[in-house]
Amino acid sequence: MTENTTTEQTTTPAPVSTPVAARPARPSYGARGANTGRGPSRGGAGARGGAGGKGGPRTGRGGGFERTRPEFDTKMIQIRRVTRVVAGGRRFSFSVAIVAGNGKGSVGVGIGKAADTATAIEKATKSAKKTMIKVRLTEAMMIPHAVEAKDSSARVIIMPAAGRGMVAGSAVRNVLELAGIKNVRAKILSGSKNKLNIARAAVKALGTLRSKKVRAEA
Repeated sequence: MTENTTTEQTTTPAPVSTPVAARPARPSYGARGANTGRGPSRGGAGARGGAGGKGGPRTGRGGGFERTRPEFDTKMIQIRRVTRVVAGGRRFSFSVAIVAGNGKGSVGVGIGKAADTATAIEKATKSAKKTMIKVRLTEAMMIPHAVEAKDSSARVIIMPAAGRGMVAGSAVRNVLELAGIKNVRAKILSGSKNKLNIARAAVKALGTLRSKKVRAEA
């Protein structure tokens, strides 16, 4: 007797997926760079440094200018804060001393006083230009002979020194450098440390120069 067996197969239903809303397409970097000129690509026309970018050459208004050098060079040698006692209290101001020169034989010393340093420097520069002297030098930008001068408690001596360069210190060096003098030797004979008086003594000494040649040693 034959027995028939029936096998039942159970099928599991597939999970139903919920549709997700599609995100809007994000523009590519190339498109952004082409449209706005601010794309991250460094080599494109819209990149920084390209044509019309921030790093390009400056042309037009405000670009391509060249800074001109001033006629006189200046050096601040002294700055002091001055206190004045008045009925209402104390008043503070600044005193600035400046040496100015063009490096071609003209040099001067000026002093300016004001409530702020910027105005004091401007006044000192104008004073130095007003009191500027023309130093008599040789063709090699050397002084023709030794000179000596005294201002207040400062006393200096300046001598020519061929082939030695500049041998000087303190404010005397600033005066000689801005005057453009070469191969010179200077010495402060007094014990004064006041740079303003030393600079004034150096300018006074250079003002006594005469255009005469140095005698050759036999």
